[in-house]
Amino acid sequence: MTPDFFMKEALKEAEKALALGEVPIGAVIEQNGRIVGRGHNLVETSKDPTAHAEIIAIREAAGVLGGWRLPDSNLYVTTEPCAMCAGAIVLARIVTVYIGAMDKKSGACGSLMNIPMDERLNHNANIRTGILEQECSKLMKDFFKELRKKRKSL
Repeated sequence: MTPDFFMKEALKEAEKALALGEVPIGAVIEQNGRIVGRGHNLVETSKDPTAHAEIIAIREAAGVLGGWRLPDSNLYVTTEPCAMCAGAIVLARIVTVYIGAMDKKSGACGSLMNIPMDERLNHNANIRTGILEQECSKLMKDFFKELRKKRKSL
């Protein structure tokens, strides 16, 4: 299976977030061709600032795999992870992070900083960008465009 296949699964998760009025970010964790974790943003729904798609997917994968280390696992996420999620990626020992759209304002996997590839840390993850970039970017742009429109009408 290709990175596009798994990113399409992450996009399905992002659509779930969108349906809830959440920022539409989705993530899946794959190990040896099998999805072991899924997540979508639930920050507003759960009133939890740590309920990012990546964190939820990592927690689910840890439960499925029976430990906090996620050996031979890859993360597919529709939008570049923030610093919190990038730290969790390092701690979980994720091998490669596949990113749809970069986040120039708060991205921590290449935009503002690159936590997973910081050689001072005890683990580094590879970063691959531009996976279904147009689809991932459009989802975010459309969401924020609609949000601005709603706020303006109020």
